[in-house]
Amino acid sequence: MTTATSMQKPVSLAKVSLDDKYALERGRVFLTGTQALVRLPMLQRQRDQAKGLNTGCYISGYRGSPLGGFDQQLWQAKPYLERNHIVFQPGVNEDMAATALWGSQQLNLGPKSKHDGVFGIWYGKAPGVDRCGDVVRHANHAGTDPNGGVLMLCGDDHGAVSSTVPGQSEHNLASWMVPMLYPAGVQEYLDYGLFGWAMSRFSGCWTAFKLIAETVDSSASVYVDPNRVKIQIPKEFKFPDGGLNIRYPDTPLEMEERLHRYKLNAALAFARANKLPTTQRKKCHLKVSVPSSP
Repeated sequence: MTTATSMQKPVSLAKVSLDDKYALERGRVFLTGTQALVRLPMLQRQRDQAKGLNTGCYISGYRGSPLGGFDQQLWQAKPYLERNHIVFQPGVNEDMAATALWGSQQLNLGPKSKHDGVFGIWYGKAPGVDRCGDVVRHANHAGTDPNGGVLMLCGDDHGAVSSTVPGQSEHNLASWMVPMLYPAGVQEYLDYGLFGWAMSRFSGCWTAFKLIAETVDSSASVYVDPNRVKIQIPKEFKFPDGGLNIRYPDTPLEMEERLHRYKLNAALAFARANKLPTTQRKKCHLKVSVPSSP
């Protein structure tokens, strides 16, 4: 006698490897928040390649909770980074790391480079954000490369769990006129990171990424695909003469006018076109925070 149960075919299990988090081009993988930040620039490189752009990535910063293990994960992923033209060089301090990222956006102001642009990641905890004000203010005024862009990973510690005082970065970022994205989970680390570089390229602003221990230290099964995020470029935004990206020569007052009159509005236009919740005031429960311009 044959029963329905005995006729069922055995279920085949998918082959899973610990390397899937960086090696699998598309599909479901298990990642921690920190590992998602390592995978993120690989996705951006793949997106650029699909558009015919030969871009590279430069990562620099200074470790500190909740990003205390970011450099360790980057070193462990070195073969995958090299394969995707990603260079990781930790900074002596946060200021020097930010200065190096500023320099990465000047690639195409000089002799022709082998890359079409360099997109960058700066990382540090809230006190590191505090001390970088002069560099970030200047770099944000100067602008980003149209094929580059900078994502600032700001590790905030609201409860002073590993800090001498509670720390959050919104106040400084607003004073420097830096738009901020606030991902709510591991999947949004990947999705919003791609939005962040696109916003940075479109607006000419550095883009900040607010990170907290609750999400950095969490883990989840997420979907990786360089084409998962469909980015919409605002078509009706009116650019000033010369655009919004970095150029040379450029005077201080011209940079300031461009930032206040155009670049922040471009960041808002980008957020609206991509249906990202926005606010022009600092409300940390919202996804995107853009400081008000006069």
